[in-house]
Amino acid sequence: MVNETITKNPVEGESAITQTINEGTNEKRSFIQKIKYAFGPGMLAILTWLGAGDLVTSAVAGADYGYGLMWILALSLILRFLIVNVMSRFQLANQQGLSILEGYGKIHPGFAMFLGIYAIIIGHLSNAYMLSGAGEVLSNIFGFNSPFLGSIIVVGLLFILIGRNYYHTIEGVMKIFLAVLTLAFVYLAFSTSPDFAGIVSGTIGFSIPQDEGAFGALLVAISIIGAVAGSISNFVHPYFLKEKGWTTPGHLKLQRNDLLFSIIVCIIINLSIWIVGAEILRPNGIRVETVGDLAAALEISLGKFGWITFYLGTFAILFASIVGKTTGYPRLITDAFYVSNKKRSEKYEGDYNKDPMTKWIMYFLLVSPIIWSIPGMPGFIQLTIAVNAFNMVGFPVIAIGLLIISNRKDLMGKYRNSWFENVCLILATVLALWSSFELLLSFI
Repeated sequence: MVNETITKNPVEGESAITQTINEGTNEKRSFIQKIKYAFGPGMLAILTWLGAGDLVTSAVAGADYGYGLMWILALSLILRFLIVNVMSRFQLANQQGLSILEGYGKIHPGFAMFLGIYAIIIGHLSNAYMLSGAGEVLSNIFGFNSPFLGSIIVVGLLFILIGRNYYHTIEGVMKIFLAVLTLAFVYLAFSTSPDFAGIVSGTIGFSIPQDEGAFGALLVAISIIGAVAGSISNFVHPYFLKEKGWTTPGHLKLQRNDLLFSIIVCIIINLSIWIVGAEILRPNGIRVETVGDLAAALEISLGKFGWITFYLGTFAILFASIVGKTTGYPRLITDAFYVSNKKRSEKYEGDYNKDPMTKWIMYFLLVSPIIWSIPGMPGFIQLTIAVNAFNMVGFPVIAIGLLIISNRKDLMGKYRNSWFENVCLILATVLALWSSFELLLSFI
């Protein structure tokens, strides 16, 4: 039997679902209840992961390099599944009931503090490019030719909506727009008769093509890895598990199936966007340098309907991602702070929802990025590529720390990593170090 208590959190603006599983009862759930119970955190993860980073990096890679960098996307999605699965298993099965950040703190408090500070920086920069994009979208839809004004409107809307009862209605509408855009990309991807031989060749190609377009191939490749495998948003998933009520090793199978479902959805969406870039934008000589260039793909194939669908769906992606990061990152940051400040953790009983610091971090992540929308700053596409490449700075710390805590016998017991997971995490660490080194060289 599952008893659900739904409480509204005025800071986060979303439902926190607490579920108690009473074993030994034979009460059956309806089919809808089973679906709702089995597929929860993964759906939230998709909304958090699939921001502008996936949309822009996949479209730019397809438009500029065809399928030459497809192997980078495949590798990044595999690593995302592996990393998030190990993080989730730690959250569910560690013997001390630690959160993932507390686990990093077991290595050294500096690990957790680094990740907390890093999350503030990445949260600020991620919202920067998404607010810039949302402002540009509003400016193009309504024709007032001021992306900065559009970004200010988005911040104002979020201030009004988050935590209000009618926020969930608005969120539901946004999900519909997002679903329509996704279906449009999937339809276009299959209707263009994609080059499946090229896709297979690109997936196993393991090479970096010659530079084309406004962004170098290596920068785009690193940006894809940063947007998918190296994203600190992956840390948010274990917190969704906790709010869902999945807190014990008995939930491991549910968690794994739920995560696999979300990764499959990510593959379909990313691949569809990539194909549209390679089969529509590239043959028409369109380089993705503004949000309008992305809109051209749907407008060419679907006319005015495609144009409207793109802008409404893209606004929905940006809006949902800003909300997800603005409400999700403060949990991660506060949790990291608690690792080195036990007195504050005890004061608020370890509940970041009760701590006013969480609210002020949320306000900072929502308001401070507006400076990047001021006229003269880099545009939406440029910011997106740069920020997702910058994600690689923290990826080595994430990968090394995860490798250590997921193999500690005193924490994980029989739930330690398999040899295959360890090999993959070592490869992820090497990839992260290589990407960070190449990124540093490119800046120099």
